[in-house]
Amino acid sequence: MSHISEIEVEIKDLKALKSACAQLGFQFMENQQQYRWYGKWLGKQPLPTGITEEELGRCDHAIHVPTAVFEIGVVKRNNSYILLWDSWIGGGLTQAIGQNAGILKQRYAVETVRKMARQKQYRLTEQKMSNKIRLSLSLP
Repeated sequence: MSHISEIEVEIKDLKALKSACAQLGFQFMENQQQYRWYGKWLGKQPLPTGITEEELGRCDHAIHVPTAVFEIGVVKRNNSYILLWDSWIGGGLTQAIGQNAGILKQRYAVETVRKMARQKQYRLTEQKMSNKIRLSLSLP
């Protein structure tokens, strides 16, 4: 059963998303025009805002998660990207990217901060905790 949802994060930096994918062991599939999902909209949930039924499964890039059957679609909207995914348990994405894609969103945020810190020549320290990450910035 299909449950296409939009991951609630606005992607403004594709390089940070690619780096986040690499850190998590995912493959960023540049210019892949379709993402794997159940393949049939059953109409039991509302479509993501601005997405039509005909657009389901189409994307500008995709994220392949080796442990999952389904993929994440990276779809360009204006000057940023949205992420679409089929959250049906049988697709395997929830286990890999976390509830509400929390693991992927967290890693994207870390990679965005890492890039900004490098640009401003700050030193970044990352401390992994049980279910969160603490970042500390300092001057060199």
